[in-house]
Amino acid sequence: MPLKPFITLCLLLIGTLASPAVSYESANVNPPRLPREFRGLWIATVANIDWPSKPGLSTAAQKAELISILDRAEKLNLNAVIFQVRPACDAFYASQIEPWSEYLTGAMGKAPEPFYDPLSFAIEEAHKRGLELHAWFNPYRALHKSHAGSVSADHISKRHPEFVKSYGQYLWLDPGEREVQDYSLSVVMDVVKRYDIDGVHFDDYFYPDPAEANKAFPDNPSWKKFGAKSGLPLDDWRRENVNDFIERVYRSIKAAKPWVKFGVSPHGIWRPGNPSSIRGFDAYAKISADSRKWLANGWLDYFSPQLYWTIDSKEQSFPVLLKWWAEQNVKQRHLWPGLSVAYAARPSWDADEIPKQIQITRDRSDVTGYILYNTSSLLANKSLLDRLQRKVQPTKALIPASPWLGKTALPKPGASVSGNPESLKLNWKIEGAAPVQWWAVQTKSQGKWNLEILPGETLSMNPGVADAIAVTAIDRFGNASSPAMLQARKATSRERIPQHRKW
Repeated sequence: MPLKPFITLCLLLIGTLASPAVSYESANVNPPRLPREFRGLWIATVANIDWPSKPGLSTAAQKAELISILDRAEKLNLNAVIFQVRPACDAFYASQIEPWSEYLTGAMGKAPEPFYDPLSFAIEEAHKRGLELHAWFNPYRALHKSHAGSVSADHISKRHPEFVKSYGQYLWLDPGEREVQDYSLSVVMDVVKRYDIDGVHFDDYFYPDPAEANKAFPDNPSWKKFGAKSGLPLDDWRRENVNDFIERVYRSIKAAKPWVKFGVSPHGIWRPGNPSSIRGFDAYAKISADSRKWLANGWLDYFSPQLYWTIDSKEQSFPVLLKWWAEQNVKQRHLWPGLSVAYAARPSWDADEIPKQIQITRDRSDVTGYILYNTSSLLANKSLLDRLQRKVQPTKALIPASPWLGKTALPKPGASVSGNPESLKLNWKIEGAAPVQWWAVQTKSQGKWNLEILPGETLSMNPGVADAIAVTAIDRFGNASSPAMLQARKATSRERIPQHRKW
């Protein structure tokens, strides 16, 4: 035999001996418990805070920027994005109710060219990366102070000027008008019914802050029509308007799609003096936000108070406020505080403040996640990015289940492995038409377990050679099936080498 073919044949034989065939068999053992933690990121679109970087970018540029954000979220092992779709009675999606946002195309009412639907695109790309997408609405702001250009004819201020009040540099819907509440609810439910979102999200704007105009909110007409007959003082009536709306939104979402979570991110202080050391803005009195009541009554699935202060702050201490909010959570809803990456770059903030705050949430069994504000601040903070990726969350995690929404577990999937060690393919399936939202695939190699989270329509992957593999189905409520567990069985030498090989 010529020398070169002989050497090649020897190398092939050595490779065969060094890389024995691997087969997998079912095993009656359990993998490690699936890690659970909500890790969210706010993507603000109002005034182009986070995305798109400026109005009027091409469709291709907008898509590229959004994909870059979602790629980074996946790399950081986050598992949800809170995507602002209605900053000020405008839309980042194809709406028959409100005009296209000026922050998207540069002119209110102008659709993207070439056309695409940013919300549909964001949902699809987020789910590909194992990320939930929550649609973030501002329920009452009608026009932001950053507005430039003309207001389109289909904007609410043109179609129903009686609903809208001028307040400082803003236009604001009057929460006391019953038709306004119906209108904003219709906007939310239009998105819930037409898009495959995972959550609906409100921030901390209800009645406007009096500091914006240094005068009372001009709601005398709605007060005369509804408030004076209620028997409530003006301030209590305003709060009840917001309370009623929050409850209506929650119940309407559940009636349409019970799995869609509803979350609110109010100001981090309910009222000064609660608890006794706390001082600051009185959201209950100033903007009619009785957020403690929403939490206590269970009118939401997750609660994310904006705790944008440091651990050592004497009058707005992060752990003190977090503990107080946990004590108000009598319905045991998800408590996922908002953390301020935007403030983390301040000289007065320690470089490890955000990692320390995350650790505080993990030290409490009654807190199961957090949300970071905001995207552009996070991406600009290279030091924090490095800490998050290497130390704080080096592995993935599933979003906590919501058992009050649904408890029925999916059936156990089936799983198998085919191919040779160089190109193993893991396949799985589940009987019937079970609604799988995510697949949790755990693989064990060299004593360490790794987790991948894949969308429900995915039914295979290339896991590489692993000592053990577990596949678990996750439904839209976060419930997990029993895992399909496979263990590697290495072939014997007689199985590895053909007994009658011809040279």
